[in-house]
Amino acid sequence: MTTTDWAARARDLTIDGRAVIDGRRVDAEGGATLAVTSPGSQAFLADLAAGTAADVDTAVAHARRTFESGVWSRIGAAERGKALIRLADLMMANLDELALLETLDSGKPIAQTLTVDVPGAAETFRWYGELADKRYDEIPATPPGSTALVRRVPLGVVGAITPWNYPLEIAAWKLAPALASGNSVVHKPATETSLSALRLADLALEAGIPAGALNVVPGRGSTVGNRIARHPGIDVLAFTGSTAVAGQLMVDAGSSNLKRVALEAGGKSSNVVFADADLPLAAEKAAFGAFYNQGQVCSANSRILVERAAHDEFVALLAAASRAYEPSDPLAGDPGNGSLISRAHADEVGAAIVQAARDGDLVAGGERVTITGSDAYLRPAIVTGLDAGHDLHRVEVFGPLVAVLPFDAEEDAVRLANATDYGLAASLWTNDLGRAHRVSEALVAGTVSVNTVDALGLTTPFGGFRQSGFGRDLSRHALDNYTDWKTTWFQHG
Repeated sequence: MTTTDWAARARDLTIDGRAVIDGRRVDAEGGATLAVTSPGSQAFLADLAAGTAADVDTAVAHARRTFESGVWSRIGAAERGKALIRLADLMMANLDELALLETLDSGKPIAQTLTVDVPGAAETFRWYGELADKRYDEIPATPPGSTALVRRVPLGVVGAITPWNYPLEIAAWKLAPALASGNSVVHKPATETSLSALRLADLALEAGIPAGALNVVPGRGSTVGNRIARHPGIDVLAFTGSTAVAGQLMVDAGSSNLKRVALEAGGKSSNVVFADADLPLAAEKAAFGAFYNQGQVCSANSRILVERAAHDEFVALLAAASRAYEPSDPLAGDPGNGSLISRAHADEVGAAIVQAARDGDLVAGGERVTITGSDAYLRPAIVTGLDAGHDLHRVEVFGPLVAVLPFDAEEDAVRLANATDYGLAASLWTNDLGRAHRVSEALVAGTVSVNTVDALGLTTPFGGFRQSGFGRDLSRHALDNYTDWKTTWFQHG
């Protein structure tokens, strides 16, 4: 559809900002709301329920009651799987609505939400639906006259706190394995981007997931998130967001009921490019790894380390490749970027670009752009000439800003790449197979992408080391976040 078509659909869209608790749309306790505006246009979208601690208490009580009733936790795993597959089908049947909600709420281009975000989230539910009855328990060796059953069992009520950069996809990364395992969930989406998660909860009910199994309580992190983290009735806390908040959640979990935590936190990922690499391809992929989704990606390759012999050529190629990520109206259907999540965030990233340009050389981009009445847009920025100890090589900016640094030897590349508090992802470009093995082994990262960037899939675990957190999303290993082993020993002889 054209920009005009999408704009017309946006005007006609009915948006319900109320919470979903025990299968019903409800106002927040006391009726307080938060005004939601679209970062791409600053247009008003909806009044979002400003959830309270009391709303979390109510949601947890219903989630616990549903879990203990067995209507979801003790039905056959295949039946749970079928419900998740029905949910995936409903998401694709409502693709245009979900994509439009995601675009309006986050500033993402409609071309991306239609083809990546919503289909990716739907496929996650489908994949875990298909996996639900394909895990096996154990009967280990025991002394004669005894039999032991060792089973993976659901833990109970999951509190899921998800970010604004991939509202529906990362929600699916938490909700799909938690629900497939038989748990009930209380979900707090990001305040900035709650609308698609609320609509997802409606579709879950339509798919046959019982009331109380998936509850969505929007609101401020200081209220709703804090209560979820400290609630004694929540057994597992799953989170994606900043390292600072992740650290506080560990304190909250430990000082309340010692709930399990699975934390995917910040990153400052390196992209290491050796001179023998396919430089045009490496530059094209580096632009994607640094600037896709306006660089608002926890695993963004925001530090590029290039062998000195190829440095100048690579920087020129990267500057050319960055033009594919020029910002435009999110409803235009263009292949570039949309807006950042807010004008305030654009201010912060813009300030980082200004400082980097003062301390180094701004090779390309960095300009603030106004589109459709909003100035929450930035052109991708490339900076060189910064010392390895500069903040831009250490601090997560979460925007379209990348620093390029030369290195001379393989050991220097590894040392520079690992000189960070994080360990989420890394990329490596070389045509030397031995070097690829040596360097990938030495890089401290949960995922190392060789001759590509930011590689992930439903079959491979995603997460990090160090201050990037622990626990894994995606793959069958994500089920481990929401289950644990239970031994039943039978003595019969």
